[in-house]
Amino acid sequence: MKLLKRFLQFVFVCTLLGVLTLISLYYYVKSDIPSVEVLKDVQLQTPMQVFTRDGKLINQFGEKRRIPVRLQDVPLPMRKAFLATEDNRFYDHFGIDPIGIVRSAIVLITTGQKKQGASTLTMQLARNFFLTREKAYIRKVKEIFIALHIEQLLTKDEIFELYLNKIELGNRAFGIGAAAQVYYGRSLSELTLAEMAMIAGLPKAPSALNPIRNPERAQLRRNVVLGRMLAEKYITRAEYDEATQAPITAKFHGAEIELYAPYISEMVRAYMVERYGTDKAYNSGMKVYTSVDSDMQQAAQHALVDNLHAYDMRHGFRGAEETYWHAETGSPLSHEGIITRLKKVNEIGPLKAAVVLSIAEKTADLLLKTGEQITLEWSGLSWARQYISETRQSLPPKTTADILAPGMQVFVRKQDDGWMLSQLPQASSALVSLDPQDGRVKAIVGGYSFELSQYNRATQAKRQVGSNIKPFIYSSALENGYTLATILNDAPINHWDRSVGVAWRPKNSPEVYNGPIRIRRALAQSKNVVSVRLIKGVGINKAADHLLKFGFQDADINRSESLALGSAALTPIEMARGMATFANGGHLIEPYFIDKITDSFGTELGSAEPLLVCDEQQLEEQPERCAPQVISEQNAFLIADALHSAIWGGGSWKHDTGWSGTGWRGQWLKRRDLAGKTGTTNDSVDTWFTGFNRNVLTTVWVGFDDASKSLGRAAYNANLGNNQLVGAEAGAISAQPAWIDFMREALKDEPLAPIEPPPGLISTRIDLKTGLLSRKNDYTSRFEYFEQGTAPTKYVLDTDSSTPFDDTAPLPTHEELF
Repeated sequence: MKLLKRFLQFVFVCTLLGVLTLISLYYYVKSDIPSVEVLKDVQLQTPMQVFTRDGKLINQFGEKRRIPVRLQDVPLPMRKAFLATEDNRFYDHFGIDPIGIVRSAIVLITTGQKKQGASTLTMQLARNFFLTREKAYIRKVKEIFIALHIEQLLTKDEIFELYLNKIELGNRAFGIGAAAQVYYGRSLSELTLAEMAMIAGLPKAPSALNPIRNPERAQLRRNVVLGRMLAEKYITRAEYDEATQAPITAKFHGAEIELYAPYISEMVRAYMVERYGTDKAYNSGMKVYTSVDSDMQQAAQHALVDNLHAYDMRHGFRGAEETYWHAETGSPLSHEGIITRLKKVNEIGPLKAAVVLSIAEKTADLLLKTGEQITLEWSGLSWARQYISETRQSLPPKTTADILAPGMQVFVRKQDDGWMLSQLPQASSALVSLDPQDGRVKAIVGGYSFELSQYNRATQAKRQVGSNIKPFIYSSALENGYTLATILNDAPINHWDRSVGVAWRPKNSPEVYNGPIRIRRALAQSKNVVSVRLIKGVGINKAADHLLKFGFQDADINRSESLALGSAALTPIEMARGMATFANGGHLIEPYFIDKITDSFGTELGSAEPLLVCDEQQLEEQPERCAPQVISEQNAFLIADALHSAIWGGGSWKHDTGWSGTGWRGQWLKRRDLAGKTGTTNDSVDTWFTGFNRNVLTTVWVGFDDASKSLGRAAYNANLGNNQLVGAEAGAISAQPAWIDFMREALKDEPLAPIEPPPGLISTRIDLKTGLLSRKNDYTSRFEYFEQGTAPTKYVLDTDSSTPFDDTAPLPTHEELF
């Protein structure tokens, strides 16, 4: 009895010491045990994904790849694979496995080595979320307490789901959803049993057992997992045999980018970081749906790139990038040697690096870095006049030898079914397309290559706008007593400036003057001197103040007569926003590029609430949702109607023969609902085209990033060997072709959407030479729109419209027209 009493006392003391030790350890690690709130609101580090409006992935941001999944969406064989390998008694224990712990302790006592062992899924989850991988006794203690704490707060299924989404699986893949994508490029439901087992074997050593880096070790580990599944009767012998014989097919798969649109995705990234902070933006798994349509965005990118190549070709071939050997002095490299060197060449956009192997009279054979051998036909070579300067090119080449020689490293690009000699364009460009009714950005491109330059010219480059400013100048004139029928003198101006002691002589471009001309035609034909006369008639400050209504900044508006010629500096998106006012009836919309934001499981966190073009009822019911009316609906229509003449001639959505506007190439689209305006600055430094119908407005800018460099002149249109005389670069030549190519796709299958005349207008027949009323219905007259109360009241005499206008006679004053 005495011995038993001492034994019981010893047991009591040991138990008491054990309890006190556990209590002491608990309080020692208590500060490291997570709170209930942390455990119940776990934020998985999931990258932000950026999509088009129609759901195509265009980019993702964040260091860790993760695709969160619900436990019910995980295939049963994959769940069984993890349980069989990592913790087969998971649903039976309370967070720790006493048997495993005893086994681990025996190993430690007998070997003296610290081997992890005995870690349940809950303990692994505790370590992955809250602890380091350091193999120390105190870490194991913390792990046990945190695991017990987790088991009290979460259900088994919640713990298992967190584990499957948190576990590191190599190649920056965290969680089984990301691993399926990274290793196999598929979703979990599409994986085979062998592939599931491969992923389930990775937690033990994600790097050492990686199937991409160490396929042999990965295969062995996969078979161990399959063996455990067989032993637990989760799979049959036939399934085991088939899976263990499956080859290793894993290879690296990046994010499934469906449309590469880096400029818009960078706009999203910057916005999200500013709004949510870096950590939340990059790691909380938010999905951002942009406002751009995938088809329109792709069309915009192709239009811009193709247009820059067309400009570049007009100005000649600048020669080889490098010469690997000279036929006269050296031996050709082997194909292997060529490919080795070509692999070091950075290929931008559609350009492919190639080396000339041999030439014939009208063809050349080249080798690509892929080892493919291609032939350049004369149709892909004949454009290559030698570049001398931006204003000079050599005579057209006659044979391939005038252009290429064996050993030259050049760039080529695909063109239809063949290849074309090419080069990296030096000019830059931007394109913005908006919905004028609510400001939605339908497409946006900030340059030729984001890889070359992250500078977004669509939103950041303030460039002089040239004649793109004129619709706003003419709008101010309509608000100050002028009409589209007002006659002004299209004649040279010689204005002495006393302040600088020189004469200012603004000129038309081209230098063609028509004498007395109606304002409609002057705007459509972009008459510089008429624009100057208008701003003087309205008053410079009054006209400048009117321009501020369109959202332009006062600091960008030069309050001088040069404002009439486009000295103001604006970004393409600012120009698009301002011009949209004419397309939507006079409302100033606010461009937006994010449609909605959701969390990783699709719950909406926010959506766009754009300012809308409202009717009277909407304005009364929801005034806060309506875009402000900054000019009258009648003013907006009259300018849009005049800009229609810039494309179609002189009519109000009809063709008026006898003259054409600067945007006449827009007729190639064969749509009567389009209006537009060219823009060219001095020396062709900046070129623009903005065009629209009621539903789509697009602005294109082309120029050099160096704002002192001219786009120059091109002797011939070198695109595809078409030797058509071009001359000086201008908005209609440099920028409008990209607009045409884009709008052809953007408006494909879309019904006509003309801008309809609003109430408050009248239409009456006027004489084309005098702007007075006319009783004739022949070529000397046309119907013109006027705001009520502004139409002329006098009729032209019959002789006035049939005799030439007397340039020496004084022009009728504005008051005389009424």
